[in-house]
Amino acid sequence: MAAQVKLPKILTALPGPRASAIVAEDHRYVSPSYTRSYPLVAARGTGAIVEDVDGNIFLDFSAGIAVCSTGHCHPDVVRAIQHQSSQLIHMSGTDFYYRQMPDFARKLESLMPGGGSWRCFFGNSGTEAIEAAIKLARYATGRFQLVAFQNSFHGRTMGSLSLTSSRPMQRKGFGPLVPGVTHIPYPDVYRCPLNATPETVSSAVLKYLEDVVFKTTVNPGEVAAIVVEPIQGEGGYVVPPLDFLPALQRLARKNGILIVADEVQCGMGRTGRLFGFEHFPDFHPDIVALAKGIASGLPLGVMIARSELMTWEPGAHASTFGGNPVCLAAAMETIRLLESEYVANAAKVGAFLKSRLQHLMDAHTVLGDVRGLGLMLGLDIVKDRATRAKNPDLRDAIVVECFRRGLLVLGAGTSTIRLSPPLLIDEEQADCAVRLLSESISSATA
Repeated sequence: MAAQVKLPKILTALPGPRASAIVAEDHRYVSPSYTRSYPLVAARGTGAIVEDVDGNIFLDFSAGIAVCSTGHCHPDVVRAIQHQSSQLIHMSGTDFYYRQMPDFARKLESLMPGGGSWRCFFGNSGTEAIEAAIKLARYATGRFQLVAFQNSFHGRTMGSLSLTSSRPMQRKGFGPLVPGVTHIPYPDVYRCPLNATPETVSSAVLKYLEDVVFKTTVNPGEVAAIVVEPIQGEGGYVVPPLDFLPALQRLARKNGILIVADEVQCGMGRTGRLFGFEHFPDFHPDIVALAKGIASGLPLGVMIARSELMTWEPGAHASTFGGNPVCLAAAMETIRLLESEYVANAAKVGAFLKSRLQHLMDAHTVLGDVRGLGLMLGLDIVKDRATRAKNPDLRDAIVVECFRRGLLVLGAGTSTIRLSPPLLIDEEQADCAVRLLSESISSATA
């Protein structure tokens, strides 16, 4: 695939013959638990472009579920991986030392807003970062209860699944889950009555937590942590009111409760700032979970916590592969690229894309809302804009129509289309995505 290719080009019926054969083999040999919205069989990628096994070219606005932050196979990241893999691939930081672990932990500490002393635990994924956060919060506080939010997604292993509440299918058949988790509403203005304001929605959620949950269900003195996505991902790319997270933190501090910020999807520059929580003044979490975009596609999850909290003893928690030197080399180069250009590009092109999508609402009444920050944008698909009635079937149809035209997008929430492209896209690619979305909506509603 030529490096200069920037826009999609479909050459065969989809799926093509090679892709169809691989999909058939996958259905025979691979777990049916995976969700596939359409039959893309990827062969190679560069930047924001993916080529399938039949030579079809796609514009990728999913980035491997918000993972490939610096694009597919960024040459600087590839060089970092190649160099490190020629020196040391694995030694296990659980039992031995190597310099990449403290080097990257030091780098992350330097990036945390507000300064202070932080320490890192390394795992392989977002769900492992959340599992580590749960264990550390319980260990550090001596408490066991946790508060999470409806429509949240924190992972699929048993601890993180107990916090997750975005879809019943994710929890179905796996009970009993980890006890001690209470879910409360997330302050989503769009899901509230039409006359609701951000301020009233924030106030209602906080009042429910303090005056209902803490007085009827859970003693706040037993709550170890409140686990929150600063911007909900799987729940529909929902941005809370500006005052909510700082007010939630004040309530937590009053009761000696830790705040865990799940930045797995909204972190690492996706919102136009390195961390999603930086958009909310005076909000400073105690523990942060990072993954997805942190290593440009290599498996890495990090739980970073204030140093005074990370006092657990040797053997309390560990990971054989977490903090693998090759993954950390990719992560260090990823951070360099994010800082030098891609965070700023996400803010700039994200604002351009959001404006173009908002104009698209004039042409398509099924577009109920356009929301998000940076290159973390969601389009809500509705039956009726006046009542905001969700339309998941139409959303799914539009996603498939986008695929047929060479645009890769995914769903989120009940009826949201999420746009999470690599952070290096330009305005030409953003315009192309908007045009293909418009064509797909027209086709699906014809």
